[in-house]
Amino acid sequence: MCGIYGITDHDPTYIQQYIKKCSHRGPDGFKVWWDPDHKVTLGHNLLSIMANPNLSTQPWKTPAGNILVYNGEIFNYYELKEKYKGKGFAGITGCDTELLAWGLDEFGISFLDEIDSMHGFAYYKIDTGEIFISRDHAGVKPLYYAEIREGLVFGSELKGLLDKVPGARNMDMLAANFLSRTGCNPSRNSIFSGIRQLLPGETLIYDIKEKKFTGSKRIYIKPTGNNKYDQKEFRKQVHDAVKRCAIGQRKIGVFLSGGLDSSMVAFELGKIKKDLNTFTNKMHPEVTGPEDYNSDANAAKVLAEQEHYNHTEVVMTPKEYMETWDKSIYYMEQPIFNPSMSMYCYTNKVMSENGIVVTMAGDMGDELLGGYPKYQKMFYDRTNWPVNWRGLLSLWIKRIKRPKSLVQNPMPDSSLIDALEDCYSSELWNSKDPVASYMALDCVTQAPAEFFSRNDTYGMAHSMEGRFPLATKIFMQYCIGIPTKYKLDKSETKIISRNAYLGILPNQITSKSKTGWTVPVGYWLTNKMDNKLTNFYTRSMGNQRLNKITTSQKSAKALIPDLIYKDWKTTYEVKNA
Repeated sequence: MCGIYGITDHDPTYIQQYIKKCSHRGPDGFKVWWDPDHKVTLGHNLLSIMANPNLSTQPWKTPAGNILVYNGEIFNYYELKEKYKGKGFAGITGCDTELLAWGLDEFGISFLDEIDSMHGFAYYKIDTGEIFISRDHAGVKPLYYAEIREGLVFGSELKGLLDKVPGARNMDMLAANFLSRTGCNPSRNSIFSGIRQLLPGETLIYDIKEKKFTGSKRIYIKPTGNNKYDQKEFRKQVHDAVKRCAIGQRKIGVFLSGGLDSSMVAFELGKIKKDLNTFTNKMHPEVTGPEDYNSDANAAKVLAEQEHYNHTEVVMTPKEYMETWDKSIYYMEQPIFNPSMSMYCYTNKVMSENGIVVTMAGDMGDELLGGYPKYQKMFYDRTNWPVNWRGLLSLWIKRIKRPKSLVQNPMPDSSLIDALEDCYSSELWNSKDPVASYMALDCVTQAPAEFFSRNDTYGMAHSMEGRFPLATKIFMQYCIGIPTKYKLDKSETKIISRNAYLGILPNQITSKSKTGWTVPVGYWLTNKMDNKLTNFYTRSMGNQRLNKITTSQKSAKALIPDLIYKDWKTTYEVKNA
């Protein structure tokens, strides 16, 4: 995994500074290239996964003389290498960058239909003076861009754009309204004014001379409802997805949460890789009360012992929570209002310290397989079923019970729905199965905005590449094509995966209800279990706020997003919305 950077101007100094600011994305090398005739400068820093770093240096000159900077992996690399053997593709380096460069030269952006990848890339076609910028189908890898006086500027992280894009430290009102109303930002606008983010599956074509976008391509994984469900076939699809994601030469670690999705990924990877390394969080001090915050850790331990994994329990205490807080805010870039963000950042740090370079997780399993109670409720209460795509978007806008107050004059829901409709096509609409359409929409909104962005920022902060077998194109096409009626019933969610792995995974996992990987910060604050944590909170939010929540864990936890938002604005010197 890597970082890519570019500007349609002759400005090697700026690109070098951008690379330095994001050096954590690629410790195995960096390089800057420029075309003085067309005033284009491209940069790249490398985290080598597939091949010898000396054979995979970028920017990459393609067979036709074009230039590619690429951040990602092509998981069906070996299949495509075999397919095009003897048809023009040399395949000398063993690096998937070589395949992508050749495919774009040979087929143009239609080659994206063939690759099963996670990626952010820029392809400079010299003879036409065009730059193609592209993001993968699921939005696993980010790519940010802006149109400025010099033309187009883009990169893998927002940090290097903030002082290049005029007014970027003002908060974008559309993004702020989405964060307020829905808890995430699925729009084209980043939270920083003037900086945009490519949408999942989106490729844009930019004319350098004319300084404007002239074309686009979009890849959608559609809820067709045409696929049948069979337990053996499902397990094979999971296994094949994990196997495709296991390519490369670097040490792999699995985020083993104790939930069904990560357990399936770990189990199938254990068939492929010996001495599997797994990591889960253990909360300390132990928490008593209605919620067992270590139930996931306990379930993960059962599987790890059954399969003899090299299992590490990453102990999370108030001390680690506080000490990692500032870094978690800095690397987050765009605010995510999850009280566990500090824990996610700390866990990535521990994995890196244990020699892990590639991580795997079960993210997107809930969205594909019906893992949320909201899908279950919608499926069995059809009185409010949407009758068209806009109706579904109207339902999605109401996804959280308690919207946040980030803006003084909130936009009406109709304006946010208009923005969603502009970003996400009715190609995702299946009138026969609106719940499947809701899942498909979550796959390209919630998953990249909340989960994949978290993994990219925290993983790459520690020079690790994150992979998600359940978000690969082939697996998504298979799962999203299975009708909802096979995925849940009135008493259970995720019936497909529960039944398929019944008797294979421990009963503690297949029969476990969804709890999530959550820090008991509300409990820690309410019970004043650590004076430093209390002081840390009151430093930013004040004693009055803390005194109001001393009797309610839920209230204490609910105020952590306020602290995230406040510290994020301070860290990035963001002006009020």
